[in-house]
Amino acid sequence: MSIIRCDNVSKTYVTGDIIVHALKGISMEIQKGEMVAVMGPSGCGKTTLLNCMSGIDEVTSGSIFIEDRELTSMNDNGKTSFRAQRMGFVFQFYNLLPVLTATENVELPLLIAGTNPTEARKRALELLSAVGLSGRATLRPNALSGGERQRVTIARALSNTPAIVWADEPTGDLDVKTSAEVVALMRRLNQENGQTFVIVTHDPEVGAKCDRIIHMRDGEIVNTDANIKHISEEIKQLG
Repeated sequence: MSIIRCDNVSKTYVTGDIIVHALKGISMEIQKGEMVAVMGPSGCGKTTLLNCMSGIDEVTSGSIFIEDRELTSMNDNGKTSFRAQRMGFVFQFYNLLPVLTATENVELPLLIAGTNPTEARKRALELLSAVGLSGRATLRPNALSGGERQRVTIARALSNTPAIVWADEPTGDLDVKTSAEVVALMRRLNQENGQTFVIVTHDPEVGAKCDRIIHMRDGEIVNTDANIKHISEEIKQLG
């Protein structure tokens, strides 16, 4: 069942006399519950594609459908509301508020959405426990390691029980060991909750843990095959 669909999506940036065709007629689908990596060289359009699919950026032409709703036909308020209800975001540099504790950072989106403070606090603590940080809930970001900060970011991304989690270079600021732990956490949450994860990454080790890798070059998708290595590992585990 398709949860994300792009139909002939193009994105062009114009700065003075400079025209950059960031996306060139992208058409593809991502299925519900998939964990997909988007990979390719710097400047190939990976982050632009993620930003367009999530409604952060406008497309120049084409259509994007999320859960059978046409995102590209919504106004700004509609997109903002839809993102708050159905999407979560994980970024490379965390975007945590330094004056708030881990718990307060996770519960903030819920409070903004109008959730009862008692329920928001309960949900935040449950999520921090789910990502292995129950003992670090009262600490502020500067007292946490990079991996712990990213776990808080993931917990915050899951606070609204999103259908889709978008992650842009989520391991780019982490060492190899911590990166592997964060990817394993996302994989576990994906499998347990059935949520769709779309991950922009340069790291082949991250791609190897996903169900499918979408390879991009010069604003186009050049390959989108199933990740045979990952599938083989899954079969071995089942056996």
